[in-house]
Amino acid sequence: MPPLETEAADLFRSLRPRLIRLAYRMLGSIAEAEDIVQEAWLRWHKADRSAVWDPPAYLSQTVTRLCLDHLKSARVRRETYIGPWLPEPVFDAGADDPDEDLSLTLMMALERLSPLERAAFLLHDVFGMGFDEIATTLSREPAACRQLASRARKHVQAARPRYSVSKDEGQRIAEAFFAASRSGDVDALKTLLAETVVAYTEGGGVKIAALNPLHGFRRVARFFAGLAHKVNGAQPPVLYRGSINGLPGFVTLERGDVVETTALQVEDGRITAIYIVRNPEKLRHLPQMSYIRY
Repeated sequence: MPPLETEAADLFRSLRPRLIRLAYRMLGSIAEAEDIVQEAWLRWHKADRSAVWDPPAYLSQTVTRLCLDHLKSARVRRETYIGPWLPEPVFDAGADDPDEDLSLTLMMALERLSPLERAAFLLHDVFGMGFDEIATTLSREPAACRQLASRARKHVQAARPRYSVSKDEGQRIAEAFFAASRSGDVDALKTLLAETVVAYTEGGGVKIAALNPLHGFRRVARFFAGLAHKVNGAQPPVLYRGSINGLPGFVTLERGDVVETTALQVEDGRITAIYIVRNPEKLRHLPQMSYIRY
C-alpha cells in the first residue's frame, strides 16, 4: 500500500471507535453502526483527501449523513416491529469516555427525537462540534441547528435520572432484583420497585416477550412472580454482572439457551425501569463490544 494510503487507513482506524459511537447513538444498533462506518470508509478511500482540511469533522459529517439517510427506512421498519423496540445492549468499557453518561434511558430519549434533533444534539453536546460545522453536515443554517440542539437538550435533560446511584449500590440492587425476580418473592420485589416502575421486554417476534410495556409495581411484580412459578424458582446461569448501557444489570442464559440482558434504571434506591432484551439478532455482538464506551 502506498504511504499516503497507509496514512489514510491508519487515520481512519484511529477514528473508527468514535465513528462507531456516533453511529450507534444515531441508530441504536451496533450492526447498523458498523455497516454505516464501513460505508464511510469506502467513501474516505475514494475521496480526494487533499481537499479535506479536517478529516475527523469530514468523517463525522459523512457518518451523520449516512445515518440520517438510513433512519428514513429504519423508522418504517420500527413502526411494524413486534413489541417494544430497545437499543442494542452494549457493555461498559471504561470511565474515560466523555459521553459515558448516555445511558440506555437517555438512548431511548434520543429515539423520541427527530433525526435532525438527534444529530444536532449528538454532534454538539456529545462530540463537541461547532454549529457552523453542524450546519454544513445537516444542510441547515447554524441558527436552525442551534434550535434543534436546544429542543433535543430539553427532552434529554427531562429523561435524566433525578438521583444518581453509585456503581456499587446499583449492582447491589441488581443482585437483589435478580434473586427476588427468579425466586418469585413478591414482597422483596415490592421493596425494590418504584411504584411507577416500567418493564420493557423485547423479543422482536423471535423470542417470547411481553408485547407491551408493563406499568406499575404490582403488575411488574406479578409478571416476574409468574415467570418464576413457571420454572419452579430455578435460577439460570449468570454470564455477566455489571454495567449495560451505563446501567446496573446482568446477562443470563435462559431455558432453550436464550441469552437475555437485563438493565435497571435506579433512582433514589428504587428500580424505575427494567430493560430486557431477548432478541438474538440484537445480541450477536455482545462478545465484540469492548470498544464501545458510554
